[in-house]
Amino acid sequence: MNEAIPLSSPDVTAEDRECVLEVLSGRALSLGPRLPLFEQAVARAAGTRFAVAVNSGTSALHLCVKAADLGPGDEAITTPFSFVASANCLLYERVAPRFVDIDIETYNIDVSRIEESVDERTRAILPVHVFGRPCEMDLIGRLARRYNLAVIEDACEAIGATYRGRPAGSLGDTGVFAFYPNKQVTTGEGGAIVTDDETVARLCRSWRNQGRGEDGDWLQHERLGYNYRLSDINCALGIGQLARLSDTLAVRRAVAERYGEMLAGIPDVVPPPASTTACGTSWFVYVIRLEDEFSRADRDEILSRLRRRGIGCSNYFTPIHLQPFYRERFGYRPGDFPVTEHVAERTIALPFFNRLSCAQAEAVTRALADAIANVGRRSRVFAAAAG
Repeated sequence: MNEAIPLSSPDVTAEDRECVLEVLSGRALSLGPRLPLFEQAVARAAGTRFAVAVNSGTSALHLCVKAADLGPGDEAITTPFSFVASANCLLYERVAPRFVDIDIETYNIDVSRIEESVDERTRAILPVHVFGRPCEMDLIGRLARRYNLAVIEDACEAIGATYRGRPAGSLGDTGVFAFYPNKQVTTGEGGAIVTDDETVARLCRSWRNQGRGEDGDWLQHERLGYNYRLSDINCALGIGQLARLSDTLAVRRAVAERYGEMLAGIPDVVPPPASTTACGTSWFVYVIRLEDEFSRADRDEILSRLRRRGIGCSNYFTPIHLQPFYRERFGYRPGDFPVTEHVAERTIALPFFNRLSCAQAEAVTRALADAIANVGRRSRVFAAAAG
């Protein structure tokens, strides 16, 4: 292979660049006119009344935790199979994450196990729409109402996804999107809170801007706040990206379908969960799983073989509860969440982005098939020798 295939690649058009250059040619680089325009576009995409743009999805999650009035002594139920920020945002407010294992078919939190984890300290549920596939939000909503719990919806990977016809992000008390360069919509760095609650929106706008009130003087601070602002440069890029969201989702869906067809003939590959009538996936990444006979060492060897052939790839995710900090602080050990660990040891994220060509997908598929065949043969030889 002559040219490396990256794991992800942002799709920034000439029109996007022109929008950014317009801002750079003006006087307002932050807190300018692009900010409310971007927020209006995000709110439309989410089907909510309000959106508050911030500098990352992590910052957005943090402010949602504050808006839910969670604090020391409280717990929030969430998943250990996610990017670490979905649990870290709780720790910022000294809230303990209470992990619930995942469903092996969807990789989302296993909703059938949530209720047994609710106790007197539980104050919220923080579901994560893993890889852009929505969780079963009906049951989560019913449990939240039964036990008077807040729902903070981590839709960082799921802008444009739907659950029973409703947009991801609009299904909880608050929702969060992220706009890192590997996302369906990028602002370079950035995130947003979406909600129908005007009080929450006003608080988040204040918190992101050092606690200043919306009607106060520049140096008048009403509450403890943060520098979580998103510049007009980022917002300008996001406005153009959101304007073609439906086209982007269609292109990514087509890339995923092409992969599905090409990978169908490769044994030992479990494809990503498919969309259903209830759950419309917004394709964020394309993550396959190896069959059970493969070990973590086998998976890592396959990753190495792909990288040697110039193919960007990664494991996805490392379980949060097994991250060194969480093990040290909470005493988690392997075996605590067996489904999460089983999946995490066998996942491979393949190159996935808007402009992934058919030739590139074919090259990835061939390399993957070769790596699996070689590693599989080696493992069977070792197993036979050990037997």
